[in-house]
Amino acid sequence: MSGPAAKTWQAIESEVRRRIHTRVWAPGDMIPNEQDLADEFGCARATVNRALRSLSDAGLLERRRKAGTRVALHPVRKATLSIPIIRKEIAARGQKPGYRRLLRRSGVPPRDLLERLGGDTDGIFLHVQALHTADGAPFVFEDRWINLDVVPEAAEQPFDEISANEWLVRTAAFTDGEIAFSASAASDEAADHLQCDPGAAIFTIERITRDGTRPITLVWQYYRPGFRMQTTI
Repeated sequence: MSGPAAKTWQAIESEVRRRIHTRVWAPGDMIPNEQDLADEFGCARATVNRALRSLSDAGLLERRRKAGTRVALHPVRKATLSIPIIRKEIAARGQKPGYRRLLRRSGVPPRDLLERLGGDTDGIFLHVQALHTADGAPFVFEDRWINLDVVPEAAEQPFDEISANEWLVRTAAFTDGEIAFSASAASDEAADHLQCDPGAAIFTIERITRDGTRPITLVWQYYRPGFRMQTTI
């Protein structure tokens, strides 16, 4: 077998991926160790290590300290999720986006929200509610809490023209977070804004982002009945 022409970690990753895909190395097979691969490809061992780490992160390899590297028996295909800017999401559907701020006030979140946020949450938050529309019809009702200790600039934002969703995506870098998708029954408040019946089945996203251990924002996004989410793998 000949190695890749370019001795970059990306080229080595591509060659290893090819060998896995063509079953040169079948699921469960032990692959050559890093030094042997480095000798084959004519590169530094660190370059091979970087390529194998990438494939391990992608779920194609299983790496164990002192036990070598195997092709995963059950490769995991990972879907990458980004935080969308709702205005752009609506425009991508060929519809005209609209936005209306419904509420903006500072305060301390209720106790159950503080427990959900975790971390250091003793400060003041900004509570923002907004409605995003598509061609004039309700699309998403958004209920958000922003931690002013972490993003103090938010206190100066009226969020009457640019949404908190778009402003935070552009402004507040985060290290990690959690996201949950569910079908929920529309509350009276959500139903009023989405112009649907209370109790109607709606698609709901709950998301929290953090900077280290400090929560940045906790948001619920309630989509109009009939909304369908699609992603790629």
